[in-house]
Parts: sequence; structure tokens; C-alpha cells
Amino acid sequence: MHNHPYVSEAHEGKPWFEWIVLGVIIVATLLAVCGYTMAATVVIAVTAIMTGLIRLILRDRSPWKVRSVAFDSFIGMALGAGLLITYFSFFGLLNSFLI
Repeated sequence: MHNHPYVSEAHEGKPWFEWIVLGVIIVATLLAVCGYTMAATVVIAVTAIMTGLIRLILRDRSPWKVRSVAFDSFIGMALGAGLLITYFSFFGLLNSFLI
């Protein structure tokens, strides 16, 4: 038996969960189009953090799988935190120039 990553979709995430994530991204897109960029950013960031936490907690039983547990968890949580930090630091920087 070889220790190599699977490339078959039979070993990847669950389609129902992926469709839920897609639905959340569509909602975030609609929020952004309507001018609610902060809400859209928070929705995407929280979704990314939650998928990372779900993968970390459920490990091989997780409905969200892309690569390894460490990779999926790190990317999800780092993306979410990075989006929030970047979004809110930009407005802090913008406010410092306006004052």
C-alpha cells in the first residue's frame, strides 16, 4: 500500500457541504453588490474559519476536504483571519489619514 494523496473525488469532501459553502459565497457576493462590503467580508471570513475548524475537529470525518487536515485547517483559518485583519486595518489606516 502506498502513502500518497488521493485524487479521486470519492475521498474528498461531501457535495452537500460544498453546495452550502457555495450558497454562503453567493449570499456574500449579493451583499457586496448591494454595498454591504463589511458584511460580505465578515461572511466570507467566518465561513473560511468555520470550514477550517470543522476540518480540524472532525479530521477524516469532515465534510470539507481539499488536502490534508493541517493544510485545510491552516488555509481556512488563516484566510478568514487574514481577510478580517486586512479589511479592518485598511479602514483604520483610512481613518488615520482623514483625521
